[in-house]
Amino acid sequence: MPYRAPLIDLRFVLDHVAGFADVAATDRFAEAVPETVEAILTEAGRLCEETLAPLNRAGDMHPARLENGVVRTSPGFAEGYKAITEGGWVGIAADPAFGGMGLPMALATCVNDMMGSACLSLQLNPLMTQGQIEALEHHASDAIKALYIPKLISGEWCATMNLTEAQAGSDVGALRTRAEPLGDGTYAITGQKIFITWGDNDFSANVCHLVLARLPDGAAGTRGISLFMVPKIIPDDQGALGARNSLNVVSLEHKLGLHGSPTAVMQFDAARGWLVGEPHKGMAAMFTMMNNARLGVGVQGISVAEAAFQQALAYAMERKQGKTPLGSGAIIDHADVRRMLGQMKAEIFAARSIALACAVAIDMGRATGDAAWAARAAFLTPIAKAYGTDIGNEVAYLGVQVHGGMGFIEETGAAQFARDVRVTAIYEGTNGIQAMDLVGRKMMDGGEAAFRLIDEIEAGAEAARSAFPDLATPLWHAAEALRDGTEALLAQQGNDRNAGAVPYLRAFARVLGGHCHLKAALADASRADLARFHIRRLLPEHGALLAQVREGASGIYALTPEVLQA
Repeated sequence: MPYRAPLIDLRFVLDHVAGFADVAATDRFAEAVPETVEAILTEAGRLCEETLAPLNRAGDMHPARLENGVVRTSPGFAEGYKAITEGGWVGIAADPAFGGMGLPMALATCVNDMMGSACLSLQLNPLMTQGQIEALEHHASDAIKALYIPKLISGEWCATMNLTEAQAGSDVGALRTRAEPLGDGTYAITGQKIFITWGDNDFSANVCHLVLARLPDGAAGTRGISLFMVPKIIPDDQGALGARNSLNVVSLEHKLGLHGSPTAVMQFDAARGWLVGEPHKGMAAMFTMMNNARLGVGVQGISVAEAAFQQALAYAMERKQGKTPLGSGAIIDHADVRRMLGQMKAEIFAARSIALACAVAIDMGRATGDAAWAARAAFLTPIAKAYGTDIGNEVAYLGVQVHGGMGFIEETGAAQFARDVRVTAIYEGTNGIQAMDLVGRKMMDGGEAAFRLIDEIEAGAEAARSAFPDLATPLWHAAEALRDGTEALLAQQGNDRNAGAVPYLRAFARVLGGHCHLKAALADASRADLARFHIRRLLPEHGALLAQVREGASGIYALTPEVLQA
């Protein structure tokens, strides 16, 4: 079925769950009045439904390819990209001083949600550019900002980030790419990078690579890494393009999914680059881009889940098969099919609410300078990324199952969702790394940010006891269990804590998702049944997850290679 932008759900979450009114009440985002929000979401939805969604299948069937050193993109992608840039969507949250709209991250997140549902392979391109814009805004010199950011915002130039090398994946500090000073303030960048999303294309005038490399005096590990801007074509001070830089695409990866998005192996041979930020401080600058991308990737999982759910629901309502309990003959009347669809819908709502709550926290931190908002955003980011992408994978899997045998047939499109979304749980830091970040760095405050959220969940449950006692009571008890589990986690050291990181993150997402559903039911009683499905059927998983947290690492390491090979 054709994709339909979930405008009602997006606006509902903003207004009643994520707290967007607080953002609009700040001086920085005072222009984000309801009329503006409505216009932004409506216009972005129209673009996604009418222009981008028809490209999704073409990208899968006709992958990007490398011909004589030139990347040829999928049919229609150039036109789709042009529509994105002409609408100003790349710079929706960027600084107006450089031509951006300056709108809240929460609105940019909603737009990315819809674009990812419509055509994730193409949406990856502006997502990379948005992340680079933010990194440059925070870390680049005034000259680099003035030269690059307006071109990136307009879409005339595209952007990438180059971290990974064959021997340096999650261990970025093992990179070998070198940066040699040229004596004129620029550097010669030499090395090879892999897994570079949209490493090149045939529709933008330039591709701007942010590259991690080590200066001659750079220490070993991540402390000695610097960040460089390395453009495909070298511009002059006014942005006019000149000579081709000494870099090229070696090959494109053959991937499980996202065939329309060219993932490149990039070779830099003394390519000319400009330092971004301070020497040896490249990881701090790159993390700005990566954190932007981590929320964005979490939303990609939600995006694909939404598209998979819409198709599965339409199929279940149309497919006639056997005698059904409610008599329509459509498979949606079977209890198990209805269960799967209910789980898909409930999970999407919870994950979307968490992602938008994270975006709101980012906006509030920027608008107010309040460290508590920044801490909240930092804490929610790994949850939004990991839970959003886990749900993307699980919902896409359920979508195939709802289709039955037809889900295994490529022509229905259900399998594409499952293939496309799989990598989201891997890139921008695997979900295991997100979980270790949550229980490690994000707990360096002694659990303050975690306990603050738990307090809010319990207060919300207390306030809802009279309206929805059957929902508020189990949620309150789950929050108390999460509090106890967090205290137990904080008492653990090192690998014991890491061993329970993934179940802890999922338990936190489960309880937080229940909180979001309860808020929805309080705002609109018609949403109570979906909240009841989540709280009565999905939330109870938190107990088993928290039990794993307490187990520590010993039982895992008892599974020696000899045991595993037996």
